[in-house]
Amino acid sequence: MSNIILVTGGARSGKSNFAESLCIKQNNKTAYIATSIAFDDEMKNRVKKHQESRPKEWKTYEIYKDIYSIVEELDKTHDTVIMDCVTLMVNNLMFTYGIEVDEATSEELNELENYIKDQINKLLEAVKQTNLYFVIVTNEVGMGIVPENKLSRIYGDFVGRANQLISKYSDEVYFVVSGIPMKVKG
Repeated sequence: MSNIILVTGGARSGKSNFAESLCIKQNNKTAYIATSIAFDDEMKNRVKKHQESRPKEWKTYEIYKDIYSIVEELDKTHDTVIMDCVTLMVNNLMFTYGIEVDEATSEELNELENYIKDQINKLLEAVKQTNLYFVIVTNEVGMGIVPENKLSRIYGDFVGRANQLISKYSDEVYFVVSGIPMKVKG
């Protein structure tokens, strides 16, 4: 039976470090799903720092779309999976979907959000069919002011609803503030 753990928090809150510590405590064969796309030097440096901070024996999979398609294979080869992070996955799905999000109609935005929800639902359903200890990292985007520009509002809405969907299916949820994890579910 799978165990889904959601770790959320603000930017630089320590959520990735905490999520990695949960995986290390499992003392199992761990897979790391990286959902980012290193598109500039700053992002490449950020990715490099993350890679250097985790155990060398962890196998990394760089994928942000159709993650569910590798879950069955991961269940055969690993015991523990960490996916970091939902916010970058949503960002990449938004910008590779094929529409100008900030100029999209309500109908197009609904289709895009349904596509994102479908990606997440398929992932969660795939994980539920496994014995994996599956840790998902995300950013808590709902604690600031509502952004002035349309694109940022849409992104915040999509991520917030994605987080709610994931937390609903999670066995445990942690909120990390200033490096301190607080268990809020499970």
